[in-house]
Amino acid sequence: MALNRIKRLNIISVLAVSLCLLAACTVSYKFNGSSINYDKVKTISFENFPNRSAAFVWGPMESMFNTALQDKYMQQTRLKQVRQNGDLQLSGEITNYDAYNKGVGSDGYSTMAELKMTVNVRYVNNTNHAEDFEQQFSASREYNSTQQLSAVQEELVNQMIDEIVEQIFNATVANW
Repeated sequence: MALNRIKRLNIISVLAVSLCLLAACTVSYKFNGSSINYDKVKTISFENFPNRSAAFVWGPMESMFNTALQDKYMQQTRLKQVRQNGDLQLSGEITNYDAYNKGVGSDGYSTMAELKMTVNVRYVNNTNHAEDFEQQFSASREYNSTQQLSAVQEELVNQMIDEIVEQIFNATVANW
């Protein structure tokens, strides 16, 4: 009888120690790719990114970019968007949007063209100014020059915007 009681006490002791160890050890996974300290950083503000490309202007691109940028942060973080003076601040402009001939065939005509977009970004982290930066992000897409740009422009611009927004997100809050 005393032996059974000792066995029960040993089992209970092992279980209690195991529970304490499990409670003390926590593992945290973030599947959205952001590494934000939400105890310090709670808000984000965006200024409009105007299209200041001197070479070429496509009207819808500015609003497409601004919407995609804001949506990325709203969907992938818990930050609250404020009009101004956020803990994190993003501003800048679209500095380049242009199409280039990429290849010339034996007949002397262009066979491939490249569409390129560049965005200048100013990032301010009011909780850690060591992370502030101003940087350019670019993306480009090739297309067959037998196609009219107007036929492929929206799809290509969406792809470039997605790539640039991902670059900006990674540079600002992903901290890879």
